[in-house]
This record gives sequence, C-alpha cells and structure tokens, in this order.
Amino acid sequence: MKEIFNCREVNCNIILSLSRDDKSVRLHFDKLSVTKVFSLIFFIFFLIFGTTLTAQPKFSEMSVKPGAFSRMGFGPRGIGMGNGLSALTEGNLVAYYNPASSVFQEGNSFQTGYSFLSLDRSLNFINFTRKFEFRSSRAENLGKPASVAGISAGVINSGVSKIDGRDNNGLKTKDLSTSENLFFLAVANKFSDKFALGLTVKFYYYKLYEEITSTGVGFDIGAIYKLNENFNISLMLVDLNSKYKWDTSPIYGQQGLSSESEFPLLKRIGIRYNNPENKFLLAAEFENSNVGTNIIKLGGEYNIYEGLFLRAGIDQINLSNEDWAVKPAAGFSYFYNLDGYNIGIDYAFMLEPYSSSDRHIIGVNFNF
Repeated sequence: MKEIFNCREVNCNIILSLSRDDKSVRLHFDKLSVTKVFSLIFFIFFLIFGTTLTAQPKFSEMSVKPGAFSRMGFGPRGIGMGNGLSALTEGNLVAYYNPASSVFQEGNSFQTGYSFLSLDRSLNFINFTRKFEFRSSRAENLGKPASVAGISAGVINSGVSKIDGRDNNGLKTKDLSTSENLFFLAVANKFSDKFALGLTVKFYYYKLYEEITSTGVGFDIGAIYKLNENFNISLMLVDLNSKYKWDTSPIYGQQGLSSESEFPLLKRIGIRYNNPENKFLLAAEFENSNVGTNIIKLGGEYNIYEGLFLRAGIDQINLSNEDWAVKPAAGFSYFYNLDGYNIGIDYAFMLEPYSSSDRHIIGVNFNF
C-alpha cells in the first residue's frame, strides 16, 4: 500500500509540477506560433512581390529595331518639348517632325545642334528651312500670295567611338567606331490657309565596321490642318520603306550572309494649342507603331521674357509597356536681334534612365 501511495504521490508531484509550468509552456508555444505565422507571411510576400521586383523588364520589339538614333529627336527645342512637335507651326521649324510645317516658317531658318552623351556616343544636327511665296497679279489684289511652298533639308549624325577592338587571341588591335547618318529633304505645299501637306525623302547611311556598310531610302508623309487660330492637328506616317540591307561577304567571303533589317513604321497624330495673348503653347502627340508600341509625347513652351523661351516636356510614355523608360526633358532658348539677323542659343536636358549620365543638347539658330 505504501509503494502504491508513493507512486501516486510521485505522479501527483509530476502533475502538480506540470500545472505550475503550464502558463510558461503555453507562452512559449504561443511565441513559436507567432514566429511561424510571421515567417509564413514573409515567405508569401516574397513569392508574390520579390519576383516582381527582381524580374526583367517587359521586352519590346522596338528596342531591337534599326534606326534608333533617328527616333531620339532633333535639336534642343524638339527634345526639350518631349519630341511631340508634329502639329507645331511657330518658331524655327524642321521637317524632321513634319514636312508640312516648312510652309509656316517665317524667314530663313538655319539651326545646328550638338549632344553631350555618355558611353562615347555622339548625336549632332543641322537643318535649313525656308518657305517660298509665289505671287500673281490676281492674288496681289486679294492681299495674299497665289501659293506657298516650303523646303527643309537636314542631317542627323550619330555614332559610337572608342570601341575596344581585339583579335581571336583576345589581344587589343585598335579602337573601332561606328557611324550612322540620316540625310533628309522635304518639300511641302500650302493648299489653303488651313491645310498643308508635305513629303520627306530620307537617305540612311550606316558604317558598321570597315567594309561593312549599308544604305536605305525611306519616306515620311505629313499633314497639318489649322482648326482655328489656337488649335492645329497633324497626321504623320514615318519611315515608309526604310530598311538596311546587309552583306558580310567582304569579310567572311563565301560564308558571308545577306539580310534585311526593316525600320518600324510609325503613325502619329498630334495637336497644338497656341495662346499668343499669354505667350505660351502646348503640344501633344500619340504615336503607334507596327511593333506594338503606343507612345504619348507632351510638351510646352513659354515666352517668359522678350527673346527668352522656357520649355518642358516628357517623351516615351508607352501605354503598351509600363517598364518602358519615360524621358522627362526641359530647356530654354534666348534670341537676340543683331542688324536684322535673329541669333539664338538653345539648350535642352533629357533624362536617360539606363545611362551613366543624362543627355545635354546645345544649339545655335540663325533666322534671316
């Protein structure tokens, strides 16, 4: 009986000791459960959002299409306003944005520009635009020319220098460079006070490597319609028939290949609002391509002081790809009249998200 009682006593002691530690045991298990729950939540959060944060940006076919330099813009004014200038009819105009705009040019406009770019790249511009007024005795009686035509010619030069050349053994040979150029000539006619139509002929020349070169011919068609004194609308088709034809047989002989690289076909519709009383204008453009991009471009210009213009804009708002890099821009121009010659200095800044430094463009304008 004593042994049984002792056993019962021991059991009782065990039960009593467990009951005393019950709260601490439960607290321990509660802490462990909370830790597991938080770990599970963190793991789920990482699976959902971590893959999104570390995933590669969405691919766009536009990124691998030829002629990228020709889609970067023209000069400080255009780049500073977000490159959406297809409906613009004021100031110094260039057929790069719309061949029909040349009939609205006041005086003779000559402009040139130089870009400061990272990664040993270069981008330079030169352009001349003029309109011609043809008169007749009948038209003189009406106080306006019989017809108005315009011409615009320019060059865009780009390239990459200081490319490290090496032989099959990995030994340095010499520095290499590439050069890509666009020569364009545009003609336009003003069919009425409200409507103008223009055509641009574009010649591309690409020197890729020593004997490897390519050329191509393309066309732009543009129209501008003036709704009233404040609003213009525009339509553009860009790079019709533009392509590069490659032949690597000068280097590889019979093993060389021939191929073609087609430029993307761009379709643009633009609008411009001009408020001469408050000395500002706004421009917007929607661009669709046959490679799946839908891009919005916005910009504005404000004549804050006589001869001084401030600009801002945003380019490459791609509605089809949220990973596409948006490029804000800003700039200014100052014009000074010297014995009937209007001389201007331009500057523009554009953000380049994937570059070691941003884009700076300077330019000089002569209007006579």
